[in-house]
Amino acid sequence: MKRNVIYLLLALVIALPASAQKLYNDAISLSDVSLWQQGNSLYISMTIDMKNLVVSPQRSLTLTPLLTDGQHNVPLQDIIINGRRRQKAYIRGLAIEKEKPAGIVIPYDKREVLNYTQVIPYQPWMQNAALNLVENLCGCGNNEEMIAQELITNDVSTEAKRLAAMSPIVAYIQPAVEVVKTRSEQYEAHLDFPVSKSVILTDFMNNHKELMNIHSMFDKVQNDKNLTITGISIEGFASPEGPLKFNEQLSQKRAEALKKYLSENEKVPANLYKVSFGGENWDGLVKALEASSMKDKETFINIIKNTSDDALRKKEIMRVAGGVPYRAMLKDIYPGLRKVDCKIDYTVVNFDVEQGRIVIKTNPKYLSLNEMYQVANSYPKGSDDFVNVFDIAVRMYPNDEVANLNAAAVALSKKDVRTAIKFMEKANKQTAEYINNSGVYDFLNGDINQSIAAFTQAAHMGNEAAKANLKQLQKILDMKKMPNK
Repeated sequence: MKRNVIYLLLALVIALPASAQKLYNDAISLSDVSLWQQGNSLYISMTIDMKNLVVSPQRSLTLTPLLTDGQHNVPLQDIIINGRRRQKAYIRGLAIEKEKPAGIVIPYDKREVLNYTQVIPYQPWMQNAALNLVENLCGCGNNEEMIAQELITNDVSTEAKRLAAMSPIVAYIQPAVEVVKTRSEQYEAHLDFPVSKSVILTDFMNNHKELMNIHSMFDKVQNDKNLTITGISIEGFASPEGPLKFNEQLSQKRAEALKKYLSENEKVPANLYKVSFGGENWDGLVKALEASSMKDKETFINIIKNTSDDALRKKEIMRVAGGVPYRAMLKDIYPGLRKVDCKIDYTVVNFDVEQGRIVIKTNPKYLSLNEMYQVANSYPKGSDDFVNVFDIAVRMYPNDEVANLNAAAVALSKKDVRTAIKFMEKANKQTAEYINNSGVYDFLNGDINQSIAAFTQAAHMGNEAAKANLKQLQKILDMKKMPNK
C-alpha cells in the first residue's frame, strides 16, 4: 500500500488557499482544511470534493487521514469509495459478518462533496504533527495498488500559537482642550547686597551675571510673538540668622529693590508686577542640609522641623557641637539662602498640527497635552515620531493622569510591561481606557483570564479597543465549530 501524504498549513485563519488541492489524478480536491487545538481536543476538518472521481466497478478507494510526527501515528476515520460491484460485495460482507462500516462509506452513485470532521484527544507532540492522507486502491482479491504521495503542509493551530500571534489593542485618551495656555519662566537670583542693605548695585560682587540671567529670561519671553506676559512675581528671602522681624523687612526690601530695577530696565507695565516676601528661608535651609554631607545635618533638620519658636530654634542650632557646624553653615550654606525669586507668567497662542510638529522639537512646554495628542496622531501609529511625542508629553507633564495613561499605552504597544506599569500607577484607574490597558498588561504577562475580565469590563463601559480585544480572544479561545457531516 502506498500513502499519499498531505500536510495541512494552518495559521490563525486556518484555511487553505482559494484553489483547492488536487488529488488522485486531479479527481479529488480538498478545501477548508483545518487543524485546531482547543483545550484537550484537536479538531480536524476538511471539505472533500469527489464529483469528478471515477472508481472502477470492481475496485474500492480508501482514504485514511493520518496524523503523525514521524514517531507517533494516529489514523483517523477511513473514507471508503466503492465502485458499483465493489459496493454490493461490501454490503454483503457486512451483512454476513454482522459488522458496522469501518469508516465513512461513499456509494458509487453519491460521489459529491463530503464535510469530513474528527475530534481526537490532544497530546503535546501534535503541535508539530502533519496530516497525511493515505490512499489505498483495492481490487478484486483485495489486491492493493500504490498511488502517489504529495506534501501539502505541516503545522497545527494551537492555542499557544494563536495567543502569541495576537496583538492586543491599547487605548488612548484624548486630553481636554486647554482653552488658555498659561506658562511661566522662573529664575532664582542670588543677588549680593551690602550688609544690612537692600539697594541693588549692578557691579557689586556677582550681581552683573545674575542680572544678565534675569534679562535673558525677559528677552526670551518678550521676543517670542507667540507669548504674552500676564504677570511678574518677585519674592524675596533672607537667611535665618539674626532677628526675625529684621529678616522679614530685609527680604521685602530686597524684593522691592529688584522690582524697581526691572521696572526701570524692562518694557513691562508696572501694574503687572507683584511683590511678596518669604521671610527667613527655612525651607531652603532644609533642602541644602539634605543635599549636604554635613555630619550633624540630621540633628539640624530635626531641630528645624520640631521647634516652632523662631528664637529658640536659632539658639538650638547654634548650640550643636559647640557651634562649630553652625559657623560652617554661615559660611557655606547661608549665603545661598539670600535670594530673590523672579517669575514671569505668560500665555501661549494655540498651534495647529503643522505648527505643533515644529514647536514640539523646540519648545514643547508651549504645547498643551491636547495639541501634543493631535501631533502624535498626525504620524503613523506606532512610528518613532508617534512614540516620541507621547514620551515628550509625559516628561513635560509628569504627574498628569492622561499623559501617564497614554505613555503606558505606548509602552504596552511595544510589550514593555516594566515601563508601562510605572506610568499606569499615575493614571486614573477608573477610566475605561485604563481598564482596557490593564487587560493588555495582564495578557502580556500571561494572565488570560484576568485580561478577559478587564476587557469585558471596559467593553461594557463602551471602549472600542476592549471590544476588539474580546473579539480577537473569542476567535482564539472559542471552541472550533465543526461543519455538519
